[in-house]
Amino acid sequence: MRNSWYSFTAILTLSVLILGCVHLGDININPNNPSAPNTAGLLTGALRNVGIINAQVGPGGANIVPAMYVQQLADVTYIEDSKYKTINFNYNGWYAGPLINLQHIIELNTQEDTKVNHLSFGSNNNQIATSRILKAYFFQWITDRWGDIPYSESLKGEGDFTPAFDKQEMIYTDLFKEWKEATAQFDDGKPAQGDILLGGNIPRWKKFANSLRLVAALRLSKVKPELGKQEFLSALNDGVLNSSEDNVQYKFQGDVANENPIYSNYVTGNRKDYALSDVFIDYLKKTSDPRLPFLAAKNLSGQYVGVPYALGGKKAQDVSLIGPILSQQNSPVNVLTYSQILFTQAEAAVLGWTNDDPKVLYESGVKASLQQWMGSSYSENALKAYLAQPDVTYAANAAIERISTQRWIALFFQGTEAWSEWRRTGFPILKPAATTLNGGTEIPRRLAYPVTENTLNHENYQAVLSSQGKDDHYTRVWWDKP
Repeated sequence: MRNSWYSFTAILTLSVLILGCVHLGDININPNNPSAPNTAGLLTGALRNVGIINAQVGPGGANIVPAMYVQQLADVTYIEDSKYKTINFNYNGWYAGPLINLQHIIELNTQEDTKVNHLSFGSNNNQIATSRILKAYFFQWITDRWGDIPYSESLKGEGDFTPAFDKQEMIYTDLFKEWKEATAQFDDGKPAQGDILLGGNIPRWKKFANSLRLVAALRLSKVKPELGKQEFLSALNDGVLNSSEDNVQYKFQGDVANENPIYSNYVTGNRKDYALSDVFIDYLKKTSDPRLPFLAAKNLSGQYVGVPYALGGKKAQDVSLIGPILSQQNSPVNVLTYSQILFTQAEAAVLGWTNDDPKVLYESGVKASLQQWMGSSYSENALKAYLAQPDVTYAANAAIERISTQRWIALFFQGTEAWSEWRRTGFPILKPAATTLNGGTEIPRRLAYPVTENTLNHENYQAVLSSQGKDDHYTRVWWDKP
């Protein structure tokens, strides 16, 4: 599956660059070195990677692994990733794919000799603003997984094949700037074309960027709380997701070229490598969670049964696979949701960053999550009964734990985001695999760099080891503090 995604990205990028660049009579034009690339196609190509990230498979290794670290999922047959076997993960596909596409859009709409030629794909400002928001989104996803990464010297092509690593603190500071400046850069002109995420809806792009800032600001709660509070309040004031209608999803299609990768695994490939873990299933059962029938499928015996975490020993037909709401060919995946924003606000209120009532925000977050997953089956009675569960009822003396645990459930199938929040808060309390394959005894805190950094960028790789620490699963990223 990993190799197929590499091929898909390469083919898509090449197709996008070639599209619309050659006329029948232009026999002297090299179609593999176009002078006028289609920026709408470049944007579409980049946005497809938003789907790949949130469907948790793609270039650079299985993105589903963080969902195993936080024990939402477990492997069914090959019990390796639940035991942390893979240490080095490859991020090169993200730089060579969506990030370079977005950088190219920005440059083509900035340079005086090219920007007029691309006005048919949206105003220059709107194309740039959209691309800046997405670039920051991808970079946050990468730095949250690896820590210090190539940033300011990256995406220069032949100008710099050996970029230095920037500290995560600097990267986060710049991400806040990028999101703020991008939202201010939108104008009243034609929206960016090729937008398969938000359909060129500029107000929604602004809310998306502000909401990303809000979540990123809370990442600083332990390491730089004053800056976190400042950025949080700024984002909140600028306007974030404020209803379930604002949920950002990537919508897969009912065709093999753009189908949900879990469907590819379960149906097309007939593999069924992943199922819900017993840790996750058992917790949902314990609290009589009404979302269980929507998150999980019953096994062949009509029961909800999780895979024994990091132990396996079950056949796919004996356990609960990922539910149909997420595993159909055209099932959408969540990118950012109203429930996550409410839990973010609830925790900020507990920290004293706002004067809002954390209990109200917490219960609103639970409600939004139930509505999101249950759809037309949601009822106020179901919410009331669930909130009455002893482990669910808001408790001021366990506020962060209750908020974090509900966020863990709400972020099902958003593995990296769930893992990041678990690393930051420590909740829910999870036990590491009893037997590991990485030489450690704890749940991983980061991913190790691709081996190409040591072989092709050795000097800068050695520098980041001196600065950040050992390149393994247990050197914490900057914002991850005990």
